[in-house]
Amino acid sequence: MTSLFALWLPILVSAVLVFLASAIIHMSKLWHKNDYPSVPDQDRLMAAVRPFAIPPGEYMVPRAATMKEMSSPEFVEKLNAGPVMLLSVLPNGRITMGKSLTLWFVYVLVVGIFAAYIASRALAPGADYLRVFQFAGATSFLGYAVALWQMSIWFNRSCKLSLTATLDGLIYALLTAGVFGWLWPSV
Repeated sequence: MTSLFALWLPILVSAVLVFLASAIIHMSKLWHKNDYPSVPDQDRLMAAVRPFAIPPGEYMVPRAATMKEMSSPEFVEKLNAGPVMLLSVLPNGRITMGKSLTLWFVYVLVVGIFAAYIASRALAPGADYLRVFQFAGATSFLGYAVALWQMSIWFNRSCKLSLTATLDGLIYALLTAGVFGWLWPSV
């Protein structure tokens, strides 16, 4: 076993590298440029929805209040008439990135801490680079990629979006694994 405290450097360095890699990936628009296409006639849709003043949050339309209502002819008619939507409403105004980037860095640190925890319970100081790489890489891949697949399973998120997010997660996991293998404490 390795002390979790002894892994503060790989946790921090991997977090910084993953943060920078994610910035490069998302700013260069290598494979994310068409992740969220516009709806047809977005101005008209926005004008139609605006009077409802929907507060920020997650919504389902139509949404049945009970299981019994889900099978009612009226609700089935709503589903058939459409549109059927999962709706994320953000606050009005300019989209700022400060809070999201801060939360993303905290998340990256948390993934690094979990990768460190799992690897530290299994491996001693001086462990072989490849063994450290395997434990840290597998753990961080779970945190960065596998957790996103349920969005395609349950919420009809496009498989393309999940696959590109998985590619991102693989890159982040490889960076994390490499840093942990490189900076793993010696005996």
